[in-house]
Amino acid sequence: MQVILLERVAKLGQMGDVVDVKPGFARNYLLPQRKALSASERNIADFEARKAHLEAQNLETRKEAEALAAKLDGQQFIVIRQAADSGALYGSVTTRDAADAAGEGGFSVDRKQVSLGKPIKELGLHQIHISLHPEVEATVTLNVARSVEEAELQASGKSIQELAAEEEAAADFEIAELFDDIGSAASDDEDLAEAVDRSRNDESDDDA
Repeated sequence: MQVILLERVAKLGQMGDVVDVKPGFARNYLLPQRKALSASERNIADFEARKAHLEAQNLETRKEAEALAAKLDGQQFIVIRQAADSGALYGSVTTRDAADAAGEGGFSVDRKQVSLGKPIKELGLHQIHISLHPEVEATVTLNVARSVEEAELQASGKSIQELAAEEEAAADFEIAELFDDIGSAASDDEDLAEAVDRSRNDESDDDA
């Protein structure tokens, strides 16, 4: 099926291009989203008549998107989720979650603008892309953690695996110290017993 693009569409073409696409892709995405029109003679003629206006409109919205991208790009947003000690989430972080997190950070983002690449199913820092305009994209980071404190540690550069390893090492150290204390106490007891035995032996020799 041939369509005429009303804006730039990744991997398809620029505004005004007439391209061949699968009918399902056109019906389910391009046409409902008003990203394209069926390439009939009437629609092509209508586009040519409106081309200058559409290009001016696209330029204006692109400038607005670029201004927003300059503020949004590089931002980090915290998403609190429950997870196992291994870091696996009980569920996943969705595009809506990402949009809500950006909203809490003061940025108006629609979930349809968010691209996760793949579902987020574990704790950590995850880069995502937000399409603010067909020609403008911002990259932000979702800091997925079980608490704000954990998010702050992850933001400092420590992964959930490193945090778990540190906690395990600390626990092992405490156990080792406990056994050292027990061993030291046992050694002191043995020394005391030996001293008592020697004292008794000395007393016996004196009596003799």
